[in-house]
Amino acid sequence: MNDPVLIVADSLRDRARAALGSRNLILVGLMGAGKSSVGRIVATQLGIPFIDSDAEIERVSRMSISELFAAYGEDEFRALEGRVMKRLLKGGPRLVSTGGGAFINDRTRKHIKRGGLSVWLKADLDVLWQRVNKRDTRPLLKTENPRQTLENLMNARYPIYEQADLTVLSRDVRKEVMADEVLKAVIDSRTESAA
Repeated sequence: MNDPVLIVADSLRDRARAALGSRNLILVGLMGAGKSSVGRIVATQLGIPFIDSDAEIERVSRMSISELFAAYGEDEFRALEGRVMKRLLKGGPRLVSTGGGAFINDRTRKHIKRGGLSVWLKADLDVLWQRVNKRDTRPLLKTENPRQTLENLMNARYPIYEQADLTVLSRDVRKEVMADEVLKAVIDSRTESAA
């Protein structure tokens, strides 16, 4: 006997895959929004490769993101990030999880806009802080008051993230729930563009 939940899940996955087509799905948002953790689940559900752009930058540079920031500064890091994103988005479909500042850079944002469907995982300050304060690997948060720095980043970046094609609210729920909401947003985007 078929499990009705699996039939619904398969239908959601199949409809999202059809809506995406050959485009890339690019997740944008602040650190802690769930781009990597939710992105991996979405990619698996869609049956497409998952690529974390920060991991790819570390692979090609043979340095950690923190080391890159320390050695070359944010401007040089953003230039490298832009080149890597342009290369990653040439093929598809794939799911690309971006670093928090990728979409903020004008040139990189243009690559993302041309390279696929962008989804902003939007989260409030409390959710982000709960997720990022457990690790000290975030170069931009190595400040005297990291929570205030995070809030300042939100204030500066959220107006730019709003330019993403889609927005999904990232909240304190299971990652699988968030993944389903991303799939539903992809399906809805196709319905809206057809109307």
